[in-house]
Amino acid sequence: MALPPLIADLRRRLGPKNVVHAPSELAVYDCDAFTVDRHRPDAVVFPHSTAQVVAAVETCSKHEVPIISRGSGTGLAGGCTPTKGGVVVMLTRMNHILELSLPDRLAVVEAGVPNIQLARHLAGTGYQYAPDPSSQGASTLGGNVATNAGGPHTLKDGVTVHHVLGIEAVLADGSILQVGPVEDPAVLDLQAVLCGSEGTLGIITKVWLRLTRAAENHRALRAAFTSVDDATATVSRIIAAGIIPAAMELMDRGILGAVEEAFHFGFPPDAGAILIIELDGPAVGLEEKQRQMVELCRSNGACEVLEAQTAKERETLWKCRKLSVGAVGRLSNSYMIQDGVVPRTRLPHILRRIAEIARHHQVRIVNVAHAGDGNVHPILLFDERDRDEVRRALAAGRELLDECIACGGSVTAEHGIGIEKIEFMERLFAPADLRAMRRLREAFDPHGRMNPGKLLPA
Repeated sequence: MALPPLIADLRRRLGPKNVVHAPSELAVYDCDAFTVDRHRPDAVVFPHSTAQVVAAVETCSKHEVPIISRGSGTGLAGGCTPTKGGVVVMLTRMNHILELSLPDRLAVVEAGVPNIQLARHLAGTGYQYAPDPSSQGASTLGGNVATNAGGPHTLKDGVTVHHVLGIEAVLADGSILQVGPVEDPAVLDLQAVLCGSEGTLGIITKVWLRLTRAAENHRALRAAFTSVDDATATVSRIIAAGIIPAAMELMDRGILGAVEEAFHFGFPPDAGAILIIELDGPAVGLEEKQRQMVELCRSNGACEVLEAQTAKERETLWKCRKLSVGAVGRLSNSYMIQDGVVPRTRLPHILRRIAEIARHHQVRIVNVAHAGDGNVHPILLFDERDRDEVRRALAAGRELLDECIACGGSVTAEHGIGIEKIEFMERLFAPADLRAMRRLREAFDPHGRMNPGKLLPA
């Protein structure tokens, strides 16, 4: 039986081993970690080089089909879901660290390099690549750039865009665009335009990343509170005292129960929330800052404060946060992780409202948060086999994001817009702003084939 022309051309240009088109194989690529909306692509290709990405894009343009770039599929907003079919371009085989220059504080990587691979490669050099999303063990650096990923250390180190010096991308017509890596304030900052564009402007194939000095010393503590209000108020008090921790993470009672059942970390039984707080920097002054933080936690109602004395103890304190999302599987068959952000002082309010929204929609919600920068991650638990539960979970998610906007915040701090939050763009931006964004998108992709149906409302 003759192959469809699109598949035949893809196999000819990229080689049969690099093209998947059987329905049973395509099912794996019908969504990312946002599993409530699934769409099967027409084909999936696995390029090994920028030249093969160009071949894939040229073939898709010839057949006038959508082009969706994908890394490890850890995205949480449906950013690589092929909503209109088309061809998924899997970048995971482009996984080479091309250059490390410590004197230039620079790493050059292909888009499919896992974030953790670069971190391990830099271990012991005295340098680091700072962004560390919670999906660090699986997510790719190209995907981190496409979604402008954050992570626990965003509070002090910033998000991905602050660490990108240059980008190579294949555009919709098959041409290759390189911006950077030389910083030049006299030209448009196209790196920032591409960073966070979620594959709608082009397929990122190579990235030049800024390396920073690894911290000389770390101090970590875990503070337990009987209420979420006390924990969130402590966050604002620490920042108001002039202390900027490297990270300040919150976990509420719901998620603590799952983590304790799975891993037995010994949380106080009456803990309503805990904060994981880390300081880093030169040793001089670090002990004093830690002492101040411990005092602030205790004066604000902490029922227990554990201070890590060794690197091993610090790792153990962090482990409960790193493993928290994985433990959610003990609570529910399916879950959806939201990503809103509010001013820090509004954290007590938004977490109270999340509890009210959960009761109203009869949906169980547990919470983790990058509390230091006001980034909340309510985890909505449901059974995706139950349509009514899915409906109620989605309604609860929309309501809590509306509340984030009402608080003066946003519907995303690090997960991106994808398909999940596209309806909120008209609430966040004025019509003139959205028109400007659409004109920019059309300049890169006049025919609208790059990841259609994402980021911007039609």
